[in-house]
Amino acid sequence: MSAAAPAGLQSRADLFRRRLLVAAINAAVYAALLIWLADILGQDGWSVIDAAILAAFAIAAPWSVLGVCNAALGFWLLHCHRRPLDSVAPFARAGETRRRLGAQTAIALTIRDEDPARALTRLAVMKADLDATGDGARFDWFVLSDTTDARIAAQEEREFARWRAEEGADAPRLHYRRRSDNIGYKAGNIRDFCERFGGAFEFMIPLDADSLMDGETILRLVRIGEAYPRIGIIQSLVVGAPSRSAFARVFQFGMRAGMRSYTMGAAWWGADCGPFWGHNALVRIAPFAQHCDLPRLSGGRHILSHDQIEAALMRRAGYEVRVLPVESGSYEENPPTLLEFMRRDLRWCRGNMQYVELLFLPGLLPMSRFQLVWAISMFIGAPAWTAIILLGALLPLVQDVSTFPSASAAALYLLFLGFYLAPKLTGYADIALTPGGLARYGGAARYLIGAGLEIAASFVIGAVTTFAVTVFLLRLPFDDGAAWGAQTRDAHRLDAWETARALWPQFVFGAASLALATIASPRLALWSAPLTFGYLAAFPFALASASPRLGAWLARIRLCAVPEERDPPAIIDALRQREQGSLVEVRERVAEPA
Repeated sequence: MSAAAPAGLQSRADLFRRRLLVAAINAAVYAALLIWLADILGQDGWSVIDAAILAAFAIAAPWSVLGVCNAALGFWLLHCHRRPLDSVAPFARAGETRRRLGAQTAIALTIRDEDPARALTRLAVMKADLDATGDGARFDWFVLSDTTDARIAAQEEREFARWRAEEGADAPRLHYRRRSDNIGYKAGNIRDFCERFGGAFEFMIPLDADSLMDGETILRLVRIGEAYPRIGIIQSLVVGAPSRSAFARVFQFGMRAGMRSYTMGAAWWGADCGPFWGHNALVRIAPFAQHCDLPRLSGGRHILSHDQIEAALMRRAGYEVRVLPVESGSYEENPPTLLEFMRRDLRWCRGNMQYVELLFLPGLLPMSRFQLVWAISMFIGAPAWTAIILLGALLPLVQDVSTFPSASAAALYLLFLGFYLAPKLTGYADIALTPGGLARYGGAARYLIGAGLEIAASFVIGAVTTFAVTVFLLRLPFDDGAAWGAQTRDAHRLDAWETARALWPQFVFGAASLALATIASPRLALWSAPLTFGYLAAFPFALASASPRLGAWLARIRLCAVPEERDPPAIIDALRQREQGSLVEVRERVAEPA
């Protein structure tokens, strides 16, 4: 432990008991499921397909089991515990004080080939909201560009110059730096900032191009950091901002519902080894700069998914990594289309699979190693589930299943569907049982319709991404070149040909699996419908959910709306007004005679 780090917030004995309890529950449930499935498959002896199904299930099941545990634990804390936040985040109350800040903090926007007007508009709105608290003088604002496109870089410089001109006396607190190379990707960008500018600040808050945080949330994080010098990273709970995209609305409706209970449960036992998502978090610069320099991978490659490794290195240095598991003014934007969502998932998959080389870094805490394993398992389970669907359809065609225990198999199948949906269902129940929760989402009717729509969509999204990850992992040993391009963040219509070209493998796989199941038994095909439906519906779902008309209609009737859409906080309103004003300016410039 670092000499600079005082005693922790919770006793080691208490955290050990919590982790032992969660491990025991997960191990017991996991073992019971494996034994149950082995009993079903081994009724008439074992075949190669039986053994393969059991092995695939053994690989795929842990993620779902822990998801159920986290969600159930979080639900219990929120609704059965007198002071859940004190139990999960004993540091949180320090952020509620109204005292003035003493520390200097840098707000650091990392940007690469993004729309500069869009990104800097968010930064300007954040600065205005923070200045309104009276503590704005304690913050400097950095635009850290890794842009490689010369045209976009010129736009960045123009937009930044315009922003500085608007700020007047505050202009010296605004900084723009563009690197001539992209060494280390985003992590290298942040490290360059720490080396060049970090010495002047105690904290930094890294932001992505779609990040938005209100002033009170920023102050809350800084106050906690000042009160607890041992905390190295405090991750805020980031939620989806209101969106005009039908896809993003549906996806984040379910994500928002499940995040609170799931994160609360995970934080109860993860505690000082919490998550770091790389943005919308408070980072203590000195230990980060000293201890979180990322190692190189084999062949000198740079790490893509830097955040969880940085969290592990921060813990190795004796500083805690905590999550504040409460909704506050911390927002991001979700991908606007199914294709963008799939591309983002594959970027994360490539980055997380690099963790395999880092599992045995010297000095990491056991919990940190587990977090890395968990990040890997999130994607390793995808090919296992894909194999289970295909093998399950093949099984009746290659061996006699006349004595197959169908009732037991159906019960296990339904139970595991429940496991898959448990974090969402627990989150929906959490909102429904929270006083005023349904009103925040537009009432019971809208809430139930939105939940039903999102659950149906989740089977499509899950099928598409699971199959895409499976194919990606099969190719990865032969193509590990880094590809981490800019994201398309605005709602837009999809081209039918591009969509068909991207999703035809999913359709073929789903059609083949359904055909095999139908040949074996129409009843089996019916039971497998929730899983195979997603592959077949991917193409029409992708096109429909990218339709601007559908997005506008959902917004108009307030379906799948997040609470900030019904009752916009000041920073969301300010962003909307500023974006509308920028759009008017663009239209006026276009309309001017040459």
